[in-house]
Amino acid sequence: MTNRYKKKQYIPLKKTKEILIEKFLLLSAFITILTTIGIILVLSIEAVKFFREVSIWSFLTDTQWTPLFTNKRYGILPLLSGTFLTSFIAIAFALPIGLTIAIYLSEYAPKSFRNYVKPALELLAAVPTVVYGFFALTVITPFLQSFIPGLSGFNSLSAGIVMGIMIIPIISSLSEDALKAVPSSLREAAYGMGSTRLQTAFKVTVPAASSGIMVSVILAISRAIGETMIVAIAAGQQPRLTLNPLVPVETLTAYIVQVSLGDVQQDSLEYRTIFAAGITLFIFTYILNNISQWVRNKFREKYE
Repeated sequence: MTNRYKKKQYIPLKKTKEILIEKFLLLSAFITILTTIGIILVLSIEAVKFFREVSIWSFLTDTQWTPLFTNKRYGILPLLSGTFLTSFIAIAFALPIGLTIAIYLSEYAPKSFRNYVKPALELLAAVPTVVYGFFALTVITPFLQSFIPGLSGFNSLSAGIVMGIMIIPIISSLSEDALKAVPSSLREAAYGMGSTRLQTAFKVTVPAASSGIMVSVILAISRAIGETMIVAIAAGQQPRLTLNPLVPVETLTAYIVQVSLGDVQQDSLEYRTIFAAGITLFIFTYILNNISQWVRNKFREKYE
């Protein structure tokens, strides 16, 4: 009777623990959702106040951004061009290196070597971005100036290269995970047909893992677009509509930092420009994240 009684008491206790854990996980999910909604509301409310005084058309088409000058212009294109230029340089630098590292770790490296190198590589993602910024300003820029005449002390090239170094772990780690997830039967079938390891890697494994690789690239682009300290320190703070990587530019995040230093009066039109820039940045990152989700689902359906 005693053992039967204890067993009856144990079952409700176990269910109670499971229910509490389930409620805690649900609460955690709601907290993240409410946080996202709060961010959207703050950005939207302040952005609406800004667009009551500034035309959305001029905001999207004007080629000058001078809200802190006497002659005030509110065209977001110079900030967008600076953001996309530095991000393009970063992804152009990081993609071949990160993908090469991922292929080597997945297809060539011994397991013991991979177990040591991959965590060490991921440590790059833990380095504070302000350190990357000073590295770009004091190391990369002087090095580039030694063989690129006319390179400004602040430029998007050095900032983009260092941003590329920063996002290499994102591409290499996620791509390596995608490559390792490819079934071994595909590799064995390729070897059985006489393919070399190189042919198997690039003609079988990489295409099969293309969805994961593309998602890693898109997430890396999102990370580059949202980067703040590197571009604020190394790229300069001169908003200009240009594709020249040798001159100073300003990005959306760098401008937000500039205004947030406290020199602009709160509740002024100039202060609200950071919310207009912020919601623009939010929209672009949201679109990129949804594209990555769509790509992953599309390629998953293709290979299932």
